[in-house]
Formats: sequence, structure tokens, C-alpha cells
Amino acid sequence: MNSSTAPILIAGAGLAGALLAAQLSGQGHRVTLVERRGDMRREQIAVGRSINLALAERGWEGLRRAGAVELVRSYALPMRGRMVHDRDGECQFQVYGLKPNEVIWSVHRGRLNQTLIDVAADAGATLRFNARLDRVDFDGRQAHFVDELDGSEFELEFSVLIGADGAGSAVRAAMEAEQPLGQRTDFLDHGYKELTIPPRADGSPAMDVAALHIWPRGSYMLIALPNPDATFTATLFLPNEGECSFARFADVGAARRFFETEFADALALIPDFDEQYQRNPVGLLGTLRCPHWHRGDRALLIGDAAHAIVPFHGQGMNCAFEDCVALQDLIAECTDQGQTRWPEVFERFDAERRPNAHAIAEMALENYLEMRDAVADPRYQLRRQLELELARRVPDRFMPRYSMVMFSSVPYAVARARGEQQLELLKELTAGKDRFDEIDLDAAVDRVHERMTPLPA
Repeated sequence: MNSSTAPILIAGAGLAGALLAAQLSGQGHRVTLVERRGDMRREQIAVGRSINLALAERGWEGLRRAGAVELVRSYALPMRGRMVHDRDGECQFQVYGLKPNEVIWSVHRGRLNQTLIDVAADAGATLRFNARLDRVDFDGRQAHFVDELDGSEFELEFSVLIGADGAGSAVRAAMEAEQPLGQRTDFLDHGYKELTIPPRADGSPAMDVAALHIWPRGSYMLIALPNPDATFTATLFLPNEGECSFARFADVGAARRFFETEFADALALIPDFDEQYQRNPVGLLGTLRCPHWHRGDRALLIGDAAHAIVPFHGQGMNCAFEDCVALQDLIAECTDQGQTRWPEVFERFDAERRPNAHAIAEMALENYLEMRDAVADPRYQLRRQLELELARRVPDRFMPRYSMVMFSSVPYAVARARGEQQLELLKELTAGKDRFDEIDLDAAVDRVHERMTPLPA
């Protein structure tokens, strides 16, 4: 078989797989996109661990490459900051950024996935659904599938196989069967449960739709993101075991009493709380660490198949979309007269993306502590106020870590390293201070110039 004439085979028509298929097909590559589930544009399909997602600048860049921005913007909702709810129902709004465009967008996972599958099909990708990957002959460049509807088997040839099939990747399992990858998943001792907050009786949203709502309670929290239909998707994050845990609140009566104490204003907005709490499962949260993302010049893992992370920075999808952008660029750079140097593509992809995937995995874990605890801490709020002021005064040298992650394309690894430097500086500048007007801002600016190099362009 001449591998150069076979298509690029992408396993998994989820968000990353569909986006990559759209991007590469749009560049003239032959692409076959294969999905184990049915076609979610025509069937009701379970779409993943969360109903809605936070779309940030890195994600938008991937959508621009696929020509999908206007389609997605028609149903994405901008969130300009966090609305922090205390136990008494009082709220405090904490803005995310400094500029009008520095917002994050709440987007429905299923609708976004449907859009990207449509875009991939329109770009010329061949789509196959209800096809379960059974095994892979890497040397022969053949993937063996089972039709989930009738049990028949079939084979597809490929030039390269891209595993975009999520944290439970069948492509990764096939690679593991050939040679151990050293993979492991580190599960949190916390889980999550989703609940829906319906509109008010008049059809209006029950809360401010321009904010991500958060009820921080120290070792646990509740968050809620808006949806275009005026509902909110609320997610409870709680330890799995212990005094205050999903195990302790397995009984809906105990759960209701817990909400009455900790999240009373949210509970008042969920009239069918008992039914939802009993019906909706508790999900697992974990970080996948896989030392090997590719097998020679035959197969490559991207997105959650390579580096699944916890959702607390809203970057799982955005990181996967950035994988697609990086891979698209490397393929273009390493292709001459229709021939792609796949070994170079895969090696460079690994070298570029691995440090950044590691950095966002760690920042996602760190952001859980910030969201459930620090946002309600006066010391955090003072540092945050100073952080924003320094970003206004010295924008070429000081950018909040959150802004670097959410509103820029600064590599994750750079954002994490600079974020740690900036945090130390903020702690020094606010030490012994209780109020913002006690800080010498001119001296603070001088310290930034002394300690921080200019940001990468």
C-alpha cells in the first residue's frame, strides 16, 4: 500500500477530532473521521462529562482556522467575570479582564460538536459513525473496526492515525498493546454532579447571564454557567468521601439540608432539586499523564487522548483546540510537493505541546483551590485588585496569569512560570497591607520594571 495516497484517519468525532478534520480537509488533505457513537446531529447522544464549556481565545483561534467563528458566536454567551455568592446570598462581581473583549464564553458542548461535524463534512471530510475501533495494524497502516449497529467488521487504510477519541482513547489502548506507554490517571478525591437552574416563570434567566456564578465554600463549591435557552448549568464539586461528601449526601434529604445551609439562594432556583439530584450521576475527575504520544510515523494522540485534565480552568477544550492549530501548522511546514515528513511532525508536536500540556494540567488543579477558597479571601481580593492595576500601568511586562491563559496565546508553560513570579511580587507588595490605598503604586511599578522582563509578543 502507498501510504501517501491513503487518508489521514482521525478516530473520534468529538470536539478536537471534528475541528482537526475541518482544518485539514479545508487545506486539501484527504481525511476520514470515524466515531464510535451515532451521528449526534441526528440522534440524541451523550456528549461528555459536562453540558457547557468555557471557550477562550485559544479555542477561538482553532475555530477561526476552521471558518466556524460566526456559527459558534451565534449561540455562545459572553461571561465578563465571576459572581461570587456567599452563604447569606450576597453577591460580589469580580471582573475577569481589563478590556471589553476580555471575556470567556459559555458554549453548549453538544451544539458546538454538531457545528464542528457539519463544518468538517462541508470541508470535504469523509465521516463514518457507529464504528468501534477494535485493533490497529500499525506496520500495515490498517485500522480494524466493528460496526456497532450490525456487528460487521471492516478495515480502513491510513497514512497516519490521529487519536482524538478522548480520555478513554481506543487508539491509545492500541498503542499500549504494542508497547507500554507508561500512562497513568491521577484521580481527584472530589467528584461532581450537574443540576439545571430553569428560567423564571416569565422566561427570563434566574441570574445574571454575563457572569460565571460561583459559591466558594473552602473545600467544595458550586458553579453555574448560562445557556442560550435562559437556563443555567450548575455543577457541584464535592469530596467523594468524608464528613461533607457525596457519600454523606447520597440521600436526597441530606443533600437538600446541605444545600439549605450552604447554597440556599441556588436551591431556591431549582424547584425540582430532589428529582435532579437523585437522577444525575456523580462524575469522576482526573488528570491523564502519558509519556508517549506517538508511535513512530504511524499514530499520534491529541487532546484528552494524550493529556486529559480536570475542568477547573476551563481549558480542556481550549488546549485540545490549540493542539489542532499546532498540528495543522506543523503539517504545513513539513509538507513539500504533497509529501509530509510525519516523523518530524510528530517529534516537533511532542516537543512543543508536552510542556504546555503539563503546565495547564497543573494550573487547572491550582485553580480549583482558587475557585473554591481563595476568591472569598480578602488577601486574594487585595492581590487581585493590585494585579489588575499593574496590568493597566505596565501592560508590556505584567499580565495576570488568568489573562495569559484565557485571553492570550502566551504558551501555557510561560504563563505558569510568569504567574509564579508575579504572585511572589504581589505577595511582597501587599504584605502588611489591608487596603488598596495603603499600597505605593509608583514603587510597585518600579518593582515590576526591575523584576519582570517584557512579555513575549
